[in-house]
Amino acid sequence: SIGARLTGIIKTSPIKEIIAHIEGNGGTVLDKVNAQIDQVEGVKRAFKLGFKRIAVSIAGFQAKAISEIRKFEEKTKADVLIFSVCNTCVKEEDAKNIAKADVACASASEVLRKEIGSKALLQLGVTIPVYALTEKGKNLVLAYLAEFKDKLVVFRTKKLPYQTENRGPQLKKS
Repeated sequence: SIGARLTGIIKTSPIKEIIAHIEGNGGTVLDKVNAQIDQVEGVKRAFKLGFKRIAVSIAGFQAKAISEIRKFEEKTKADVLIFSVCNTCVKEEDAKNIAKADVACASASEVLRKEIGSKALLQLGVTIPVYALTEKGKNLVLAYLAEFKDKLVVFRTKKLPYQTENRGPQLKKS
C-alpha cells in the first residue's frame, strides 16, 4: 500500500513507468488500465494474494468503505488496520462509519472532534488530533511512539478529546 505516503489521493491515471516501478518492487496494481482507486477491492485483492494482516487508508468522503471492509474482515477472519484520513469535510453520517476505523485523523472537522474524540482510547496531538479508536490502533500508536526519537510529553486526562482554546485550525462544521 502506498497510502502512508499519499493520503487522501482520490483519482489517478495509469502511467506505465509508475506501474512498472510498483510491480518491479513486488507491488500489485489493482487496475492497470484505468488506475482506479478502490480501497475495498484493494483489501480483498491483498487477502486473495495471501496477506492476512492488511493496512488501508480511507479518505473521509469514502467512509462507507470502512464498514464494508469490516464486514469483509469478519467474514474472512483477515486482520485489517484502518486509518481514516482527510476528514475535514465529513458529515455526521460519515462519523458512524469512521468510528469503526482503528485510527482517525480529525483534520479540521468539528464533527469528528465531537462524535469520535470522546470515544478515543488515545489522542495524539491537539491542533490536528489523531485518535486511536481500537486496542489495535492504540497498540500501533504506542509502538510508533516507542520508536520516536524526539522528546514527548504524555499525560492522563479524564476525557477526550483534549482541546485548548485558540489553538488549531478554524473548524469545518458540516
